[in-house]
Amino acid sequence: MSKLLLLGDEAIAQGALDAGLSGVYAYPGTPSTEITEYIQRSNLARQRGLHSRWSVNEKTAMEAGLGMSYAGKRAMVCMKHVGLNVAADAFINAAMTGVNGGLLVVVADDPSMHSSQNEQDSRYYGKFAMVPVLEPSSQQEAYDLTRYGFELSERFALPVLLRITTRLAHSRSAVVSGKIEKENEPGLPADLRQFILLPSLARNRYKSLLAIQDQLIQDGENSGANHVIEGSDLSLGIIACGLAHNYYREVAVESGLKHPVLKISQYPVSPGILDQFINRVDKVIVLEEGAPLLEESIKGILPGTRVILGRLDGTLPRDGELDPLLVKRALGIPEEVTRKIPEIVKNRPPALCQGCSHIDMYNALNEALASHGPGRVFSDIGCYTLGALAPYNAINSCVDMGASVPMAKGAADAGLHPSVAVIGDSTFTHSGMTGLLDAVVEQVAVTIIISDNSTTGMTGGQQSHATDRLTEICRGIGVEAEHIRMVNPLRSHHGENVKMMAEELDYRGVSVIIAQRECIQTAKRHHRRKTTTG
Repeated sequence: MSKLLLLGDEAIAQGALDAGLSGVYAYPGTPSTEITEYIQRSNLARQRGLHSRWSVNEKTAMEAGLGMSYAGKRAMVCMKHVGLNVAADAFINAAMTGVNGGLLVVVADDPSMHSSQNEQDSRYYGKFAMVPVLEPSSQQEAYDLTRYGFELSERFALPVLLRITTRLAHSRSAVVSGKIEKENEPGLPADLRQFILLPSLARNRYKSLLAIQDQLIQDGENSGANHVIEGSDLSLGIIACGLAHNYYREVAVESGLKHPVLKISQYPVSPGILDQFINRVDKVIVLEEGAPLLEESIKGILPGTRVILGRLDGTLPRDGELDPLLVKRALGIPEEVTRKIPEIVKNRPPALCQGCSHIDMYNALNEALASHGPGRVFSDIGCYTLGALAPYNAINSCVDMGASVPMAKGAADAGLHPSVAVIGDSTFTHSGMTGLLDAVVEQVAVTIIISDNSTTGMTGGQQSHATDRLTEICRGIGVEAEHIRMVNPLRSHHGENVKMMAEELDYRGVSVIIAQRECIQTAKRHHRRKTTTG
């Protein structure tokens, strides 16, 4: 037992290691990335030979984690909230197959969209799949609930979803660690047909999943994760979910509030505990980070004249993350006077790094496209998405991982020419290859630019599965060799790059331009390491 100063992400990683983890499977995505990176740096993980390599995407991560569970070992799968969309097929069906070794699926939501396309609430996935969901309110709870999650998973033979949000993932606190458990011994499922979801077998699996729902509710009552913190002021009751409990505590201590609190950290939540709590107070406010999932549930299962306040009635904003100030406003507590930021302080939008290869790629592309007019470039998720901003103003879409290639194809199907997709090397192997295969099969006139910086740059420079493989991958998919072109995205090569791009933009077929130069940040790191070791 020791005390550690950990990020929420790191507390989850340490909890998994101490719980006897055998493998972590993940694709980097803020705010979840540091979980896997912590395990990759762990001496215990190295000593045990635990799996900690990055997966090509979240779907393969989920499926590999399920495979490790099949073999009897404890596995953890990590992703950000939009990554769960990618993994949803495997995740939902894993609830049907059940698990053998404990399987914990950690999803980091991003309310207020600090680094994301949306702010969806992953608790809905847990509810839809009918599996337990755990939601810690602190770094210590993140550690404790990670350990508990593996035990819960094995007890009910179900995957367990652990949901955190950005503030918990990226803030630090002291964490007291516990006993380090041994890894599970390998062992096959008792029923070797458990993981076969043929309809005749899946029907029985679904009946079994439905049959244990009451037990899951009862476990939430008995585990202590959901409990009442007594208070003397019954004019209002607080139902606080996960991190929202910390926000309320901060306000309550500062303002001397004495309201009773029902703290929620495990789902599904018992209607009985909700009914009992709500009937003790005059009205209730539901504090939850993300969507009004519990608030909607309460209004559905406990109809009547009870006053339930929260995000649905405007007491709290419907969008964005919570904070103590919003909680104060919801409780009618006067706000303290704050100092205004002087007008000379301007927001600084994110920008591509000086020397970034994407800059030279966009400068060349803009010039090559000048004679064709604007509105022709479909982009993807990565650092290069900043090409939407001045001074480049180079892209016209950013929807989801891998969408650039199919969108360019669809626009070409509609008659747009040239139609261009810009995608990064890691995103291409994540989910861009399938769109390219569609284009090749139909021989659509699209130009695909893979801006290859040999890393997953946006999340900090993790390994890219595409490094040194892109040409062979594109050939294997069926792109004609003469239309796989390499450019060196440097200012000194600008003229020849513009000429090459212009040639491929005119081509009425599938062409791939690989703009290859290492990320300026990882190049600096590699240079420092060479200098230090040399």
